[in-house]
Amino acid sequence: MHFEEVDAGDFRIYAGAMERPRSFGYVAAVVVMRLRSGENAARQEMFRDENLAGGYGWASPAEALRFAISAGRDVVMCGSRKP
Repeated sequence: MHFEEVDAGDFRIYAGAMERPRSFGYVAAVVVMRLRSGENAARQEMFRDENLAGGYGWASPAEALRFAISAGRDVVMCGSRKP
């Protein structure tokens, strides 16, 4: 399993690339968290998709991570994302 974190303003994007079981390639996954500052600095999950692109098998972890980060940035910029 491969991970990458990216800060995008008040959000943090957690991207993952997981090997597909019994199949070729890597599945992309993303979680977008809103970061809050102050005394009650609670994080709030804004979006989660553990099977991006319908489970498409990316050839490398880098490609899956790049797709997941892009999907996370779409959520940050557009406010929501339809599966």
